[in-house]
Amino acid sequence: MIVDLPNASTRDVAKRLVQLRQEVGAMATGRVLTLLVSVTEDGLDHAITAANDATRQHPARILVVVPVDEGAGDRLDAEIRVGGDAGASEVVVLRLHGELTRHGSAVVIPLQLPDSPVVAWWPGDSEEDVAATPLGAMAIRRVTDADRCTDPAAQLRHRAQHYRPGDTDLAWTRLTRWRALLATSLEGSPYEPVTGVEVRGEPGHPSGDLLAGWLAQALRCPVTRVGTPEGSGLVGVRLERASGPIELTRSEDGSDTATLTRLGTPPRLVALHTPSLSEALAEELRRLDPDEIYARALCDGLPLVT
Repeated sequence: MIVDLPNASTRDVAKRLVQLRQEVGAMATGRVLTLLVSVTEDGLDHAITAANDATRQHPARILVVVPVDEGAGDRLDAEIRVGGDAGASEVVVLRLHGELTRHGSAVVIPLQLPDSPVVAWWPGDSEEDVAATPLGAMAIRRVTDADRCTDPAAQLRHRAQHYRPGDTDLAWTRLTRWRALLATSLEGSPYEPVTGVEVRGEPGHPSGDLLAGWLAQALRCPVTRVGTPEGSGLVGVRLERASGPIELTRSEDGSDTATLTRLGTPPRLVALHTPSLSEALAEELRRLDPDEIYARALCDGLPLVT
């Protein structure tokens, strides 16, 4: 069910939410968090779809803030989605006009779930210091996505420069399987230190940069980023050891697989699932504490990469 509330107040929206819960049987007590989404009109539908899918595991009240026109008269146009149009959550789209575009936090505060954590998500381009924004300041977790920004490399620089505990990026979340496979490959004998690392991938690819930063910080050895053709994404990793290298190379056929090669063992095909946008967001919603490993990879490891 979708209900439009043009030229409304937050009081109007809150009252209509209560009425809709009674009509469709949705219960606010089933929501575990408030998800704030800051997005433009162009990315609105895609962001709502991803948030709906992600919050099926973590039912939430999703408040989507859409600045529309700073030069127009002050007005709030709201849209409420419940039931089949909101998955396991409640979705409130808040289109801000005029001076309200600068005061999105004042609009969302009356609509947040009481006594529940707040997570903020920027699906596209975001401010340099998200923790200092009004929406970011009220969230315990702030999720950005350098992969979907106009300038991913600049976004990572901003994230490192302005990092605050609770910040994370979905470009890092998409590396979970890569990191698990590389860590597991070093668990068996021979137990030798890694003397050098080569990360191959598209120049400026944020997941490749973060993976290189993680390896540089964790292994304390020289790490080199080697460029591959544009559009190739993250291609592979080579870990140098005295007895021979370990290589993890993504398959070229587009499947979610990779080849893991170690000295003394035949090449092994391993699963390398790349999570969708909703899967990556759901993974970040599972934890509400600061991601210290991401912080070290971003702030300490990236500057060490050649």
